[in-house]
Amino acid sequence: METRVNSDSKPFDTEPADTGLPDDNDDFEPADADWAPISLNLGADACGVRLDKVLSAQLPQFSRARLQQWIEDGQVTVDGKPAKAKATMFGDETVIVQPQPAASDHAYLPEPVPLDVVHEDEQLIVIAKPVGLVVHPAAGNWNGTLLNGLLHRWPQLAGVPRAGIVHRLDKDTSGLLVVAKTLTAQTDLVRQLQERSMGREYLALVWGQPVSSGRVEAAIARHPRERTKMAVSKSLLAKPAITHYQKLAAGALDGKPVALLRCRLETGRTHQIRVHLQSIGFPLVGDAVYGKQHLASLFPRQALHAERLELVHPATGETCAWQAPLPTDLADLLVRADIRT
Repeated sequence: METRVNSDSKPFDTEPADTGLPDDNDDFEPADADWAPISLNLGADACGVRLDKVLSAQLPQFSRARLQQWIEDGQVTVDGKPAKAKATMFGDETVIVQPQPAASDHAYLPEPVPLDVVHEDEQLIVIAKPVGLVVHPAAGNWNGTLLNGLLHRWPQLAGVPRAGIVHRLDKDTSGLLVVAKTLTAQTDLVRQLQERSMGREYLALVWGQPVSSGRVEAAIARHPRERTKMAVSKSLLAKPAITHYQKLAAGALDGKPVALLRCRLETGRTHQIRVHLQSIGFPLVGDAVYGKQHLASLFPRQALHAERLELVHPATGETCAWQAPLPTDLADLLVRADIRT
């Protein structure tokens, strides 16, 4: 780790304004929700209406999809018999619904997730995120996330939005990120992101041999057909994005040329480095989403590491920097490529 204090230095720019974190009003059931059985005595207004539509109207606190799932799972009975979602009601039935918690209902509970703490003080925490750790709960990853681990180790973070998380890294990207311990610190750090005074540098191994340095300026939006992907776009919805890169070394994998790049973000859009480098013909090694599909088996993840983090300390006003060494898998990959760092 490198820790440097220098109030005269100017950090490189970044703007992760598009963090991808869910909004505060996302639809999560409270962890202490009442899961007691619900009894409904249907009236004449239910006559001729499908059961799932009746329940959706009478139990608006639950989504229709969730109610249909409970019916399918046998958690709903009509006059004591298992129900069918498409069954038509006569209007004189007794319906019993046994609510069941969903995985998302416990998304914000503390869990003992191992965390590699690089730095901690009264205002902030710097974490070296390992490959495979999801930062924030979302569909498919409702537990075992960085947020769950933060709440377990620092219970007071329950009083800070998103447990103090300021920015995020993709699940299969390793490296540094900062977490605020107070609302005041979080507000200050978010402001630094917006004003591009917080710096983040990445190491990326790409296919091909780009020129020694360059700048990619291309707006990014959701892919028009594959909604889980981002893409360079001229759409009015696309957001400006700028990535700077510098070639550090050249090598080869499986007889094909590769290069180690240092990337600096001037903006911080979702998947920005991966999308920008792919758009100029140099996709990341191991990137199964944006990279060379037939070569993805050579490395099980995108070869991307958030190596350096620099920020102005929210309490002291001093410029601090930290550096995280390459994880073992990426270091071994560079050796295979005959690249020495």
